[in-house]
Amino acid sequence: MPLLGKDAIFAAEDIATERVAIPEWGGEVMVRGLTGAQRDAWEASMRVQRGKKVEMDMTNFRARLCVLCVVDETGQLIFHGGDVDALAGKSGAALDRIYAAAARLSGISDEDAEDLAKNSRTTDGGPSSST
Repeated sequence: MPLLGKDAIFAAEDIATERVAIPEWGGEVMVRGLTGAQRDAWEASMRVQRGKKVEMDMTNFRARLCVLCVVDETGQLIFHGGDVDALAGKSGAALDRIYAAAARLSGISDEDAEDLAKNSRTTDGGPSSST
């Protein structure tokens, strides 16, 4: 494999998309992977500051990822942050299918999701003991 320079890295089209069949909704959706910044923001969105404590809020974490990854044929997001609760009220099987594709395209492993869930206990905002 060739050694890549900065220009080649920045020029690479590296955000994948794929169509996902959602039989519960009678069609397909287009799912796009997250950028590094979007993934960081998604993970950070689960942290809630309460006084001096930081808590992990895993509420609707699948729907939150789906909102960030479902796009139209031009690559524009079809949902916005205000749609999370409504989308979370849809079929769990459908959301799981979209979540699985979005996670895979975004490099989010099952282990990453488990780590987020494990960290859903209350912390003091200090350094994590996991490495």
